[in-house]
Amino acid sequence: MAGLDPLRLRRRVGMVFQRPTPFPSTVRDNLRVAEPSITDAAAALVLEQVGLNAGFLDRIATELSGGEAQRVCLARTLVTGPEVVLMDEVTSSLDPIQRYGLEELARSLTASSVAIMWVTHDLDQMRRIADHVLVMIEGHIAHASNLADVDVDAPTSVRSFLEGEKA
Repeated sequence: MAGLDPLRLRRRVGMVFQRPTPFPSTVRDNLRVAEPSITDAAAALVLEQVGLNAGFLDRIATELSGGEAQRVCLARTLVTGPEVVLMDEVTSSLDPIQRYGLEELARSLTASSVAIMWVTHDLDQMRRIADHVLVMIEGHIAHASNLADVDVDAPTSVRSFLEGEKA
């Protein structure tokens, strides 16, 4: 670990936070902060990936709805071409159609070799999108497994937690 170059690592990992933080300028400018050489055509494509159209390029990012701002922040992360994307409750401000759209985007990213670490409190969402699961209880990893076995060999506390969410 001591031999890892933090700058190199940061360039390989993207982070999308629960609370979007667009910069006070246009959506185009927000994307150019992350990738200065991005063309309008490439920017339009990444916006389309996150469920927004090219018309958003000229919109002021700080005037967008919460869900729109969240998708712009995700697009801003994606234009850097990360190998890993960390997502913290990224669908919390989205309606169900947009939520499912971003879940599908995450699946397509993983299919193209981008690793996704998705933090969620929505266990139904976990069951829809996860391959591997880390269950945290009171700030500690209580269980780790592939999704198919998450209930099988879990400790009693984890099974109770997961069963409590199903009820």
